[in-house]
Amino acid sequence: MPIRFRDRQDAGRRLAARLRDADLRDPIVLALPREGVPVAFEVANMLQAPLEVFVARKVGAPGQPEFGIGAIAEGGGQAIDRLASRRRRLSPARFDALVADERRELDRRVRQFRGTRQVPALTNGDVVLVDDGLATGVTAEAALRALRARNPRRLLLAAPACAPEAAARLREIADDVVCVISPAEFSSVGQWYERFDQTTDEEVLDLLDRAAQRRVPMRELEREGIGAKLDDRDARSHDDGAVVIEQAPR
Repeated sequence: MPIRFRDRQDAGRRLAARLRDADLRDPIVLALPREGVPVAFEVANMLQAPLEVFVARKVGAPGQPEFGIGAIAEGGGQAIDRLASRRRRLSPARFDALVADERRELDRRVRQFRGTRQVPALTNGDVVLVDDGLATGVTAEAALRALRARNPRRLLLAAPACAPEAAARLREIADDVVCVISPAEFSSVGQWYERFDQTTDEEVLDLLDRAAQRRVPMRELEREGIGAKLDDRDARSHDDGAVVIEQAPR
């Protein structure tokens, strides 16, 4: 049987180990909130990379909001499950109305999680988009399409547990899809976690604040002549040879 993760932190550490040899150049880690943030926090910590959210929203079927018939992402990314839409006999106008409702919620979450911060410039850089798992993958697809338009050098999608069909489809958009497990029998993301509690808004904001204390290898600071200038108020040494530079609160 494939492994099960204790929680999202455990899943993030295992996923980070898979990404260690991905040959990433100055990566930026983007998390799909809310549930992708605890996973992405561990990935960003291992890669010593910036962490930010990239917001996408599932578009649910009328009367069945948990059943995704599409998804939208900030920046205009959109994915549609046309088969599901046809089965529910949704007209284009009705689908557009559902999208408009979700767009308002998406904008609210962008303001909540990022405030006035903008998504970092991604052109010619390496981007790792992280979620806690891929079932249909429709939300990740919308985000990938929006991110692809920003012209990153490489665009990776990373998730601890992936349905094989979703991973295969999304490799047509991402440069690669990195999974820890991809079991043939995949009914839901939660089945691969021992603890699968909902992530709260407060937890998301706390993790983003903690990630703002950027980890920098001491050897890089010394190369730039910065190491000798740091004092106990600026940085704290760690056993792994890194320091944490205190940054302004987000």
